Amino acid sequence: MNPSFDSFVVDRLPPRSQWPRFSNDAVIPDGQQTLNLVDALFDRAFAAGHADRPMLRAPGRTLTYRQASEEVNRIAELLSVDLGLVPGNRVLLRGGNSIAMALGWLGAVKAGMVALATMPLLRARELGDILEKAQPSAALCDARLLDELKAACATPAGASVREIVAFNAPTDAASMEARAAGKSGQFVPAYASKADDIALMAFTSGTTGKPKAPVHSHRNVLAACTAWPDHVLKLGPGDVVIGSPPLAFTFGLGGVLLFPMWAGASVWLPDSGYTPESMVRTIREQGVTVCFTAPTFYRQMAPIAKAEGVPTLRKTVSAGEGLPDATRQLWKDATGIEMIDGIGATEMFHIFISSAGSEVRRGAIGKVVPGYTARVVDADGQEVPRGTVGKLAVHGPTGCRYLDDERQLKYVKDGWNFPGDAFMQDEDGYFFYQARDDDMIITAGYNVGGPEVEDALLRHPAVAECGVVGAPDELRGMIVQAWCVLKPGQVGDAAMVKTLQEHVKASIAPYKYPRSIMFVEALPRTETGKLQRFRLRELQGR
Repeated sequence: MNPSFDSFVVDRLPPRSQWPRFSNDAVIPDGQQTLNLVDALFDRAFAAGHADRPMLRAPGRTLTYRQASEEVNRIAELLSVDLGLVPGNRVLLRGGNSIAMALGWLGAVKAGMVALATMPLLRARELGDILEKAQPSAALCDARLLDELKAACATPAGASVREIVAFNAPTDAASMEARAAGKSGQFVPAYASKADDIALMAFTSGTTGKPKAPVHSHRNVLAACTAWPDHVLKLGPGDVVIGSPPLAFTFGLGGVLLFPMWAGASVWLPDSGYTPESMVRTIREQGVTVCFTAPTFYRQMAPIAKAEGVPTLRKTVSAGEGLPDATRQLWKDATGIEMIDGIGATEMFHIFISSAGSEVRRGAIGKVVPGYTARVVDADGQEVPRGTVGKLAVHGPTGCRYLDDERQLKYVKDGWNFPGDAFMQDEDGYFFYQARDDDMIITAGYNVGGPEVEDALLRHPAVAECGVVGAPDELRGMIVQAWCVLKPGQVGDAAMVKTLQEHVKASIAPYKYPRSIMFVEALPRTETGKLQRFRLRELQGR
């Protein structure tokens, strides 16, 4: 190994016998050794004539592809020269979706380092777990979020961090922007990144258990740009993209940065987060054409979009959690737009099952994305008959490799990735999501998927949000239990319980109705919008 290369991540990859099967990708010949993801994206944009087209947009600032490339080079030089980092070092990034956060991420990868973006709402204790596992050498952090990171770095877990550089700090002479401003913008690294070098580490968003750290190479991520984006999303240079998922979440990293770059499109990055009202307003004011967010957000946006109109919007993508058909139809009624649903995983980098437009089949997530192979299998890994519920198994140009984690053996078996989802595939190849493997409710011998019951409940006009889990029961083993957030003006009393139970019985098979309904003011969710069903189970009996 090159003495100026930090092999920390390479040394902690699982043994090759535990790797998933990686399919060949057409964009990167098997024999090609040298590849840098960021260079490849900018080179593609320049070759297509997009150098002077807008790439990053924000209030009061727009950068073209050429300008963004120069800024990225300056940051790469700052990291390599001023901070003395070497390829393979981990660079932790902490911030919301902003131009500076995007440039910092691209600069780290351009310099051959491993970008490690973290969710902006994480506290010192949570950041400490990440620092301990990843051992980053430096951190780039939004000035508004420094306190928790500094607290984490002051503990033994943060001993590896030699320097924290703030961004979005216009009056700070030591900020990332100020220090990078004096660089040439023509950075040429001393080390040429290899296609199979690790480009990023993306900690899971933590719906259950302790977060894991999947890693992805330059080759993996560039190959992902040719899969779902080319075959399903189909962005063009004229598109303006927005989204609420953080860049620390691979759904957001792909959707609101890398995939638009692949297409020569532009991205609107706010300086603060979105509310449903502000997202609709931004779509209208900025001429947004493509939106990425979670189902709950679309549900909240729907009445606003219907009242105000979103005339430039042409595509909307939902992921991060299951999309209830009730939400899909509500959005379609409000905007006329057929939602693009998809299932992906941090471990797989992005979406691998999805359909759009006329290919959408009601109730289904979609078909397997070209480049991937997926099947529904039993406990022994054998494919089950179509129409039968089983475990989802998938492989393709991306796949799971955890950093130093024994859970690799659970996620990857015989070269197949097992994301932990229960699915059914029909005769036409459409995949229907049932539940997380560990969220299937077995009641009196029947298998019930919580998302199906949630979808039925969401169709009642009194219900704003809901989550469904199994609750222990001496007679049936488990019963279906629903946790509901009611719309303003609705009363969560015994009469409402009865009303909702009868509604579900009339909507789906009666044995699936929730025998227990709890009313709450809010549901527990991760920062990326995923419902934390394990938190609901923890509340049982309290």
